[in-house]
Amino acid sequence: MRVKLSKAVKMFFGNSSLEMVYFEAIANALDAGATKIDIDISAQDYSQPETLYISIQDNGIGFTDERFAKFSNLFDVDDSKHKGLGRLVFLCYFEKTVITSNYKDFYFRKFEFSDAFNGESEIIKNEDISTSETKLSLSGYTLTKLAQHSFIQPSFIKNRILEKFYSRLYKLKQSNIQIDISISATVNKITGTASLSTTEIPSFTPIQIFQPLDLFSNLQMYYHIEDAPMEASSVITAISIDDRTYPIDIIARENLPIGYKMIFLLFSDYFDGKIDAARETPSFPELEQVIKLFRENISKIINEKLPQITQINEDRKQKLINQFPHLNGYFEIENIGYASQEDLLKKAQDKFFKAQREILRAPHLTDEQFEQSLELASRTLTEYILFRQNTINKLKSIDKKDKESAIHNLIIPMREQFESKNFNKDLYRNNVWVLDDKYMTYDTILSDIEMTEVIKVITEGEAIEKDEAPPDIAMIFSGNPLDNNKKVDVAIVELKRKGLNTERNVDVETQLEKRARKLLKYYNNKIQQIWFYGVVEFDEDYELHLQSEYHKLYSNGKVYFRNKEISIELNSSEKLPMNICIMDFDALVLDADTRNSTFLNIIKSKFKS
Repeated sequence: MRVKLSKAVKMFFGNSSLEMVYFEAIANALDAGATKIDIDISAQDYSQPETLYISIQDNGIGFTDERFAKFSNLFDVDDSKHKGLGRLVFLCYFEKTVITSNYKDFYFRKFEFSDAFNGESEIIKNEDISTSETKLSLSGYTLTKLAQHSFIQPSFIKNRILEKFYSRLYKLKQSNIQIDISISATVNKITGTASLSTTEIPSFTPIQIFQPLDLFSNLQMYYHIEDAPMEASSVITAISIDDRTYPIDIIARENLPIGYKMIFLLFSDYFDGKIDAARETPSFPELEQVIKLFRENISKIINEKLPQITQINEDRKQKLINQFPHLNGYFEIENIGYASQEDLLKKAQDKFFKAQREILRAPHLTDEQFEQSLELASRTLTEYILFRQNTINKLKSIDKKDKESAIHNLIIPMREQFESKNFNKDLYRNNVWVLDDKYMTYDTILSDIEMTEVIKVITEGEAIEKDEAPPDIAMIFSGNPLDNNKKVDVAIVELKRKGLNTERNVDVETQLEKRARKLLKYYNNKIQQIWFYGVVEFDEDYELHLQSEYHKLYSNGKVYFRNKEISIELNSSEKLPMNICIMDFDALVLDADTRNSTFLNIIKSKFKS
């Protein structure tokens, strides 16, 4: 062998898995005409992979001189279905593989396949040999641990062998050749077994796939559908290449039909040899077109045989459109119920962005492009309104165990500052619209920053006393507060978690007035009006307290309002308006929900399907 094995292993099998050891041994056994294959596995414990030992024995024709010569030379193959590399996978996981084989004319061959293999073997003639057979004994596991315990569990190995060799076992069954595979594993003195036979391979229904372009010869799909218990539900969709089956993601896991066992296999002479060297990934330029044809024909069969699934997929389609109306018309409708929602959304979003780019790059808009630009603008606005709705839904889930910070971070991330010049960048992070959409016109927002910082924003940071009790959200809006020719309105919000008692809620009002005086005392020349919001949970005692001095406003929850003038300091006649709103959590969330839903219902009704 002219190639250094250790380098060849890394080059061709860098991303392999232990189960490929079974696949390669079984493929070689079937090539040798074996009808019986026995796999025996042992290990002291899953945590002791160094004790792993695997024996694979078959009744094929054995390592004849011709077969041994091919084994000894990489890339020595008879046809495009073979790569001449598979045996290297043994060296990915084991230091050595001892191979013994009985073959024609009473010969016995023995050799060790390791990195030092030089193409030589020991041959003995023994007239007591009456049957041909080959045994592979793999030992000296080279990795520090098993990637998955299931790799040495019989039931898992059986299912993986079945999935990998469905097409070949089906062909053998059609030729009336019975194959029996037994699997036994003893780990920590506990033995498990499993068996597989061509008698288990179901009958398939073949259909010819017709295509607009004559790229693939003899494209056929074989399928089998049967009722199955919920726990046994499964779907296999695979392409047959070189007599092995390779899974193709046609039906996403989230869409797997419950109560059915489905198998869809795609065959074509064109696929022969179209696989990478490690036999991991199909490799041909038309793969995407093949997958599209495969999915279309699977969809036809399911629609015909299982109309109830068709209805489920229709429901999925309506739900998707209702949830993401701005992408209606961009979804690949034929893939709903098969592709994952994430994939459907990504492709629809990509189409949406592409349409936006084309309009934005057009030097002049035709009448048709102008109409399209209006629709795209509506879709963009709807995308934002949908984001707002998700925020509202999260706020609705807040309960008494949640702290102020849970509410706070949904409205504005704590300890961050937002400025109007970064409006577009911060659009999906700053949710002050929950209070009122007018606050979308802010100039600056300070979130959970001490009152000192609020004052700095208004006055270029003069040195002042430090206020140790920061508001949860402080906002400066309606213009640039550093412009000497313009006064600003200021809004400050105090959030209190749900479930506080009356005394704690009353504290909100005291805090609000304290902040107002602090602001006005130092910077009254920059402030024309102050708005304070206290978001609390009401009880009967607290409402009775508010009713004596506040007016109740229209709302989906409870909102109490009063306007008062406050003095900047003692013995001063100078006063400034202060507007105080005390609202419950329902008023905050449900009023925002009502406003947002109105926008959404108006816009989404205008889209084309």
